[in-house]
Amino acid sequence: MTNSNSKVVPEAREALNRFKHEVASEVGVSLKDGYNGNISARDAGKIGGNMVRKLIQQAESQMK
Repeated sequence: MTNSNSKVVPEAREALNRFKHEVASEVGVSLKDGYNGNISARDAGKIGGNMVRKLIQQAESQMK
């Protein structure tokens, strides 16, 4: 059984981190490099939700 935190493509870690920081700045959440356990659940949800939304939009546009 795989760890749920393991990346399918470990080389994508840096790209996902840059993407997370980009989305955070778009929604007005300030992130620092490294651990960001001090942000609220609401802010974390904004970041994660918008990341998923953008990834889905990108996948759908590639399918057309």
